[in-house]
Amino acid sequence: MRNKKQKAAPWLYSSPALLLIALVIVFPIIYTAYISLTNMNLYHWSDYEVIGLTNYARALLKADSGFLGALLTTLLWTALNMAIQVVAAYFIALGLNTEGLRGKRFYKTLLMFPWAMPAYVSILLWRVGIYNTEFGLLNKVLVALGFSKVNLLSTNGPAFCACMALNLWMALPFMIMMIDGALQSIDKSYYESAELDGAGFWTKNIHITVPAMKGIIAPAVIMTTFTTFKQFDIVYLLTMQKGAYSGATLQTVITYAQQNAFVSNNYGLSSAVSIIIFFLIMVFSLLTNRSVKEESYE
Repeated sequence: MRNKKQKAAPWLYSSPALLLIALVIVFPIIYTAYISLTNMNLYHWSDYEVIGLTNYARALLKADSGFLGALLTTLLWTALNMAIQVVAAYFIALGLNTEGLRGKRFYKTLLMFPWAMPAYVSILLWRVGIYNTEFGLLNKVLVALGFSKVNLLSTNGPAFCACMALNLWMALPFMIMMIDGALQSIDKSYYESAELDGAGFWTKNIHITVPAMKGIIAPAVIMTTFTTFKQFDIVYLLTMQKGAYSGATLQTVITYAQQNAFVSNNYGLSSAVSIIIFFLIMVFSLLTNRSVKEESYE
């Protein structure tokens, strides 16, 4: 009897937290999965019917649904942002750790401002202060150099690059901070031994710095990859904000789900897309966790 009480005690103590998790996380996922199997929309709000996997087939198999294009854009967005972000942050962090560099702390503090500033404020500042056709800094510089004005947010290609530039400006400080901390944790004696053996800049970085910091940087890269994949505010506020459409039709999977839910009011399709995104993130999470575990065992 006593053993049963001891086994039940942890579940009893954790039951409030488990109940909260069930209400806040588990129930919304289950309910979204259920809605994804129905035709719920603005015209079928209370009299909706279960239609099975039709919404999933429409999203994944119908070429003109727009989901596959949004998914491709999202994958490209994530891959380019992460590749540029990690490489740029690495070399900036190396520069900040150069011996004899004065004002290191000042530079590092200054680099934190884009990351610390609220995202909404940063995005609107870039839209009005830099990308605006008439008053933006970019066009003022172009006109001063003798070029004509450009509207970066009017077409998909330039709008994609404009969104990516803003995302890098906002996200780089965090990655720089993580890599900077990893660099400072590496024993300097490794570099001294390598220099005695005649190793150059690239040799030291490839064979000492990168392997030594891989385990520290991997969680930050994985976390940032998830954040980049489900990025919403930059694309939406720069190109799709109601009352301020820019002309670009750029879509990521998150903005696609938002458009179907709150603009087209097709809640069944939006729920199906949300579940697809959920499973994509779960699969990626499992793969990355497995790779991190395998590296830790080696």
